Amino acid sequence: MSIPRRALDTGEDVRPVGREVTAELLARHDRPGPRYTSYPTAVEFHEGVGTGDYIERLAAADRLGDAPLSLYMHLPFCEQRCLFCGCHVIITRHRDVAEPYLELVKREVELLAERLPNRRRFAQLHLGGGTPTYFSPAQLTDLLGHTLQHFPPAPGAELALEADPRVTTTGHIDALAELGFNRISFGVQDFTPEVQESINRVQSLEQTAALVEHARRRGFRGINVDLIYGLPLQTPESFERTINSVIELGVDRAAVYSFAFVPWVRGHQKKIEEDQLPDARTKVALFAIARERFLRAGYEPIGMDHFARPDDELALAKHDGRLRRNFQGYAVIPGDDVLGIGISAIGDVRGAYVQNEKKLSTYEERIRAGELPVMRGVARSADDEVRRAVIHELMCNFRVDTADISRRFGVDFASYFAHDLALLAGHEREGLVKLGHGRIEATPVGELFVRNLAMCFDRYQREKHDAESRPVFSRTV
Repeated sequence: MSIPRRALDTGEDVRPVGREVTAELLARHDRPGPRYTSYPTAVEFHEGVGTGDYIERLAAADRLGDAPLSLYMHLPFCEQRCLFCGCHVIITRHRDVAEPYLELVKREVELLAERLPNRRRFAQLHLGGGTPTYFSPAQLTDLLGHTLQHFPPAPGAELALEADPRVTTTGHIDALAELGFNRISFGVQDFTPEVQESINRVQSLEQTAALVEHARRRGFRGINVDLIYGLPLQTPESFERTINSVIELGVDRAAVYSFAFVPWVRGHQKKIEEDQLPDARTKVALFAIARERFLRAGYEPIGMDHFARPDDELALAKHDGRLRRNFQGYAVIPGDDVLGIGISAIGDVRGAYVQNEKKLSTYEERIRAGELPVMRGVARSADDEVRRAVIHELMCNFRVDTADISRRFGVDFASYFAHDLALLAGHEREGLVKLGHGRIEATPVGELFVRNLAMCFDRYQREKHDAESRPVFSRTV
């Protein structure tokens, strides 16, 4: 089939920042570090925060009345395991095994609704996985219809899902469009056949193109494609071909994630031939190529790993300072409290992160007992909140308005973060960041190392994890 060419090459001189990354710079900064989808990060979660804490915070959240919520629903089932995957998934081709899970999720929705009698509307609903479209259109219609009865969308709400083109059909897209879904993200990773085979995820460009076009016809906007760099057998030439194919698809957004090779956490990654992984210098070159191609095609950089068309809501939110970051990535619509639904799902309610049971049997026991199935979490301190804000600004916008932080949190930025700024000054000498009056800003090269810059403000990383012999995070390069 023919692939529609929608992107317009601007012809502007986009600086290939990857060429400025020297071997010495890589050696200094290629280290384990968080991705900062949260702060404190998930490794700080503990069992001292449980269901009782969650109930208290839900009561506080309910008192806010009409303030919109965000909902994240985890549907963890997949037909087969992709070797790159770092998500909490359950692999089975037997769909009758997975079907009872839907009833458990529906019951958890009811339990949450009981705790939020005055606060039900949501601004954002996100289906993650696993593979949400593992379930049939009829099953999803039943599950989501039940959810929408208890938690109706606010005007202009974003209803989004992640989709695997290998199992997603036009019937799935039609059913979700009828329910009001308007955002979709297709997992691609790489279109190169040998790369796909090395990670056990074989799909064609034509499959993805057909679904993108159908979603567009059904009114989905902000259509996204997920890519990963640093996979086995990737080369700069092959990855550039993948990027060009994605641009030709005319998607509104693209996420270009760094492969997190953590075989000590995800045992299935041990099946990957480590000597087939790109070295650090090549891995940086892969991202630099993606950045240069997307910028030349008229996309704007969003945070550390996303690109969006200038008229897309992500780009507009970045310009207006409304960009947000959470466990689902970059977001536009604010929802001060996030309800996590399903096994392993993480919520963020009134100053605390809470995570559901990870084991399906334990999740089932607690749901059937009428309990909210929280297994662990962390309550943020005042220090956590101010550091979270600084890290959030760096990760979303590559800059921090220090005067704004001082006003919002009632601190003197220079004295409060004296030690952190001393660490950051070392990066300034390397040309990664500029420290000016009332402002911290990453340079173009520094944007590639923004996780390293954010770590300067991470008290847990500095005081705890730097001293650990066993790494707990993926590498920053």
